[in-house]
Amino acid sequence: MRRDFIKAGLVMLAGAAAAPVATGAQAKGAGGGTPWPPITIYHLEGRRSERLVWLMEELNHPYKLVFHQGDLQASMDEIRKISPIVPMAPTVQYGDEVLVESGAIIEILLNRHAPGVLVPPLNSPDYERHMIFMHYAEGSLASRLFSDYRAYLIQPPTARTSMVDAQASVEFAEDHLRSQPWFGGAAFSSADVMMKFPLDVSTDLNLIDAAQFPKVADWKKRIEARPAYQRMRAKALPKGPVGMLRPLPHRAEGPRTASKYARPPEK
Repeated sequence: MRRDFIKAGLVMLAGAAAAPVATGAQAKGAGGGTPWPPITIYHLEGRRSERLVWLMEELNHPYKLVFHQGDLQASMDEIRKISPIVPMAPTVQYGDEVLVESGAIIEILLNRHAPGVLVPPLNSPDYERHMIFMHYAEGSLASRLFSDYRAYLIQPPTARTSMVDAQASVEFAEDHLRSQPWFGGAAFSSADVMMKFPLDVSTDLNLIDAAQFPKVADWKKRIEARPAYQRMRAKALPKGPVGMLRPLPHRAEGPRTASKYARPPEK
């Protein structure tokens, strides 16, 4: 069966040193979590599914990774086989269930199988920070970045809007990192796993000037030095991202347009 997949060009990798998928007592999550079902991650190179590969590498737990290297259409066809209505990456085969939405999948896996891992204690001040950025990554940051990208393609702006824009959305992350080393506060957490993709998008698509956000740049360097992140890159992006959007030729920077709601400048 594996030989057939290889002939078809389908990449199937197992995490945790190619260990077999654990079952029963062997699969007990850290801190007394419930046993893990078999995990299969359906992936598109350079998309949000890399979060799930990275998470499993951080947990050092076995999984299968399915994608056709360099062929997004073939990888999407694999996803359609198990999720035909709205195929998306990541899609995760979780035992007999199919899971979608990267943030939800991360919370399901950690809460059920690795309680207390990659999440600050519930009674700590860091827990609020962690949860805010778990949801900010997609709910505010990624949505604003891609909205601005589409708007720029239609009509490049000549000045920043008086409303919230891509630069302001990244500034919120920069401001947090001025006082905290990680998006979950004092320690690396799954909030950092969520935030890496949109913060890469912000610079890769030329939506913001990376030089204006040194704290984000330093955070990225520390993320990219993590062994689990490097293993994810080697497995999920063996030849880099595929079929990515082109960077914008223009970037609206500087102060926002005047607004009666704007805060006065700091002195």
